[in-house]
Amino acid sequence: MSEQSFSSNDPLARLQNDLEGAAQDTLAVRAGHVRTMEAEHAEAIFPTSSFVFSSAAEAARRFPNADGNIYSRFTNPTVRTFEQRIAAMEGGERAVATASGMAAISSLTLGMLEQGDHIVCSRSVFGSTIALFDKYLGKFGITTTYVDVNKPQEWEAAVQPNTRLFFLETPSNPLAEVADLRALAAIARPHGIKVAVDNCILTPTLQQPLKLGADIVVHSATKYIDGQGRCLGGVVIGNHQDMEKVFGYLRTAGPSMSPFNAWVFLKGLETLRIRMQAHSASAQELAEWLEQHPKVAKVYYSGLQSHPQHELARSQQKGFGGLLAFEVKGGQEEAWKVIDCTRMISITGNLGDTRTTITHPSTTTHGKMTAEAKAEAGIKDSLIRVSVGLEDIDDIKADLARGLDHL
Repeated sequence: MSEQSFSSNDPLARLQNDLEGAAQDTLAVRAGHVRTMEAEHAEAIFPTSSFVFSSAAEAARRFPNADGNIYSRFTNPTVRTFEQRIAAMEGGERAVATASGMAAISSLTLGMLEQGDHIVCSRSVFGSTIALFDKYLGKFGITTTYVDVNKPQEWEAAVQPNTRLFFLETPSNPLAEVADLRALAAIARPHGIKVAVDNCILTPTLQQPLKLGADIVVHSATKYIDGQGRCLGGVVIGNHQDMEKVFGYLRTAGPSMSPFNAWVFLKGLETLRIRMQAHSASAQELAEWLEQHPKVAKVYYSGLQSHPQHELARSQQKGFGGLLAFEVKGGQEEAWKVIDCTRMISITGNLGDTRTTITHPSTTTHGKMTAEAKAEAGIKDSLIRVSVGLEDIDDIKADLARGLDHL
C-alpha cells in the first residue's frame, strides 16, 4: 500500500490512495469504509430515509448531482461503502447497488438501452432474466436474440446494426456452460456493443470478467456475497459513464438496496474468498462422486475434466464454484424422488448458502419457460441442481444417496 501523503480533505479519497495496489483480500475487508466521528471499527449502519442540510443553499447545490448524502433511495453511506468495496474487488470504477439481482439486471437494461435497441443473450440464463427481456423489455421495443453461450460464432451472427448489449452468465446456471469472454469481447468491441456478465456463480474471488474484456458485471448479492441466505440484493459494476446511466434509472425508479442489507453484504465480502474455496472443494468432490454413481446419467460442473470447456474454465477462472447439476437416469419422477428423499439438504430455489440446497430447475427456477425454450437451454425433466454448502461433504453425499441408491 502507498505510504505517500495525500493532500485532499476527502477521507474517501485518502482511503482509496492508502489501499492503492492492495490485494483483493485486503480490499474485501477494508475498501470503502470511512469511519465516522464515533471512530467505529466495523462499518456503521445508517437506517435513515433522508439527511439534513446546513442551509437551503447547500441543499440546492447538492440535489441536482446527488452530491453526498441526500435521500436513501439513491445515496446512503452504508450502501455506498458496499458499492465501493465490491467495485474494488471486481476491478471496476463504480458500482450501483439494487434491491435484488433482478433489480440489478432491470436497472442495467432500462438505464442503458433505448426503444429500438437489440440484445444478444445466452439461452443459458436465469429464467426470470428471459421473462424480463421478452415480456417486459419487448413491449417497450427492445428485442432479444438468444444464442448458445459457448458458441462465439452464434453471437457474431446475431449482431444487428442496433445491437447494444451482450448479456450472459458464465458458468451458466444450472448447466455450468462456460463462455469465452475474450472472444465475445473481441466480437462486441468493433460494433460498440457492451458485454455484461452475471458473475454471481463465481464472485470476484474466482473470476473477474472486467479483466477478461467485459464492460459490465452484474451480481445477485443474495447468493454467495451474502452467503447465508439472509438478504436480497444486487449490484451492477462498470465504468463511471455507464454506471451514471444505471444510477440515473435507480434514482428515479427506486429499486434501491436497504442500508441493513448493504451492511450484511459487507460482512459477507469479508469471508467471501474463504467460503468460495470451501464451496469449490466440496463441489469438486461431490461432482466426481456423482459422475461415478450408476444412477446418474450426466454431471454438469466445469471442474470435471470430462467437461467440454474445462480448459477454458481453467484459463479464466481461479476456481469452479459451488454450483453443479446432474441428470438422473429417468425423468421427473426419478428426479423428484431423489430430492424428496433428502433429510438434511434444503429444498429451495436459492443458492450460494452455507447450507446445501437442491431444486428441480424444470419446475422451479426455469418453470415459466416454454417447453421449446427449456429444450433449447438443455433443461431436462431429469435434471437436479445442487448448491453445495459448507456441511461435511460425506454428509452431503449420504443425503443424496438416500434417493439415488433406491432408484
